[in-house]
Amino acid sequence: MPHQDQTPPSGRARPLPPDERRAALINATLELITEHGVKVTTRQIAEAAGVAEGTIFRVFPHKSGLVQVAVETALDPAPLFDELAELDLTRPLEERLVELAEILQRRLTKIFNLLHSVGMHGPPDDDKERARQGAPGEPPRLTPPNEEIHQAISRVLEPDQHRFRYPLSEVARLLRLLAFAGSHPRITDHNPLSAEMIAAVLLDGVRDHDPDRRDPDQRAADHQPDPSQPDRR
Repeated sequence: MPHQDQTPPSGRARPLPPDERRAALINATLELITEHGVKVTTRQIAEAAGVAEGTIFRVFPHKSGLVQVAVETALDPAPLFDELAELDLTRPLEERLVELAEILQRRLTKIFNLLHSVGMHGPPDDDKERARQGAPGEPPRLTPPNEEIHQAISRVLEPDQHRFRYPLSEVARLLRLLAFAGSHPRITDHNPLSAEMIAAVLLDGVRDHDPDRRDPDQRAADHQPDPSQPDRR
């Protein structure tokens, strides 16, 4: 939603404090590049942020610098860590896994959409400085702090670590891999896995551990989506 400046009785827009002005430009840029890609103009950004176009260049040296910072903001894992820290660790493991999958999928879907819009790719391992700074006129390229994310997921699973066959770090990695593959539009042919399926595959796999209890047709029917339930994908 565009930031609206408050207009005093004089009719002139109230100047935004520097931090608010910067945040307004970043938020407006994120919304617009998801829709228009890197072809978004500084005029569009300024109008969405509720500031004069010249204000952009007093905060950022060029449009590509603003896009770079906007993408960095979207990839910042701090909001993810906050969500994971708020999860109730007393809830059953199965419920926590579904919540974890939902949180990861929301973040991944937002990032996939953004990366598609700006044509961004992961950086090569030997080009960390260029990945951090970005090159003017080129899409920014960044690597998320995978180890920190794995640790945050592991803390959510820690109360049930005795129930896993693998170390918590490996379980966290497998969960992220499933969430990534199950959420990516190309990998899933635009039919993403539900959070419940991701949790179920992680915990139980796809094999029926009691194959003689039902015939194949009944087992297949058990896994069909219930039309009376909302689609949570």
